[in-house]
Amino acid sequence: MSTQTETANAESVTAPAVPVWRDSKRYMWLWGLFAPSALAIALPLIWTLNSIGWSPVAHVLWWLGPVLVYILIPIADLFFGPDGANPPDEVMEYLENDKFYRYLTYAFVPLQYATLVAACYLITANDLSWLGLDGGLSVVDKIGLAITVGCIGGVGINTAHELGHKKVDMERWISRITLAQTFYGHFYVEHNRGHHVRVATPEDPASSRFGETFWAFWPRTVSGSFTSGWNVEKTRLQRLGKGPWTIKNEVLSAWLMSVVLFGALVAIFGIELLPYLLLQALIGFSLLEAVNYLEHYGLCRQKLASGRYERPAPEHSWNSDHIVTNIFLYHLQRHSDHHAYPTRRYQTLRSWDGAPNLPSGYASMILIAYFPPIWRKVMDPRVLAHYDGDITKANIDPKKRAKVLARYGVTESA
Repeated sequence: MSTQTETANAESVTAPAVPVWRDSKRYMWLWGLFAPSALAIALPLIWTLNSIGWSPVAHVLWWLGPVLVYILIPIADLFFGPDGANPPDEVMEYLENDKFYRYLTYAFVPLQYATLVAACYLITANDLSWLGLDGGLSVVDKIGLAITVGCIGGVGINTAHELGHKKVDMERWISRITLAQTFYGHFYVEHNRGHHVRVATPEDPASSRFGETFWAFWPRTVSGSFTSGWNVEKTRLQRLGKGPWTIKNEVLSAWLMSVVLFGALVAIFGIELLPYLLLQALIGFSLLEAVNYLEHYGLCRQKLASGRYERPAPEHSWNSDHIVTNIFLYHLQRHSDHHAYPTRRYQTLRSWDGAPNLPSGYASMILIAYFPPIWRKVMDPRVLAHYDGDITKANIDPKKRAKVLARYGVTESA
């Protein structure tokens, strides 16, 4: 064998393998920045519509947030359907370390805050003639804009969720900054150290119960997550020999970020802004809780002989692989994989065979969740089928347990 051939063979053995797989969604992820950029895109359209005398249509664009979340994305999910593509094992490390993906999440945050500040100006300005308006925005337009900003803040909570699970300190700080807009900074603590521990159990305020409507779940999860986050952080500080009233309390410091942000915006734009700031925060965290509602509805980890719950498994999260919502929510719908590998970056999350699946994307299911009769008709049979007809294995709303069991012909003693 020649020396040249030997050298070639040696190089083929020692050279690192170059992954041949390519992410077909790589540049689709740029669409995830559409939400925080929506207002910047809408303003030229509003000016154009006002200039050509189509002012009634221009008013609709102030409501672009709910139009996007509740109409455009669900329609796109139906049109484009599920994804179905998982990255193979051999490219996982390569894909995880590709910084293109994390830079997209970083870019979301300044766009989100630029939109917030621009909206504050638009809501309080008395002269918007440069937009073709006579004076400022009407109250209806201001409400629409506040709800739009709230929808962006709600999607921003998902970005904070993605970053808050990571081990890089800078990303965790960005996560907390992102949450400041919706005054929901305790989510950073409660989700990571509360929900991920108690997921799909009756003790988890962020896991909805079979028979529980979204409107009953909302106050329970909002108050329960607040209490849980505080208690989790208080326990952590106690282990360090500290009391809860310290700036090192991650819940208090997160709320302080929101107080400073809201105070600065009110100081700059005036007290008339405050009701709209509160409205957008309410919309933002309510959108998060709507997602929480559908992610684990009725699913329950069973208790072992030891009295402890079984480990979280793929069957304890509702999934969806509809590609459009996945792009906007950074693969949040691949929820079983997220609970199995919380620190895994969004581009590497995979669909699990055997995990329970929703009939459509999260965006569509959020809208259905607002209407309990439709939700029950769609989801209750799926929960029952998931447990092979044994409804006693589900996480049932205690207030409705007797009624639910009677409906399915089960006595309490069974």
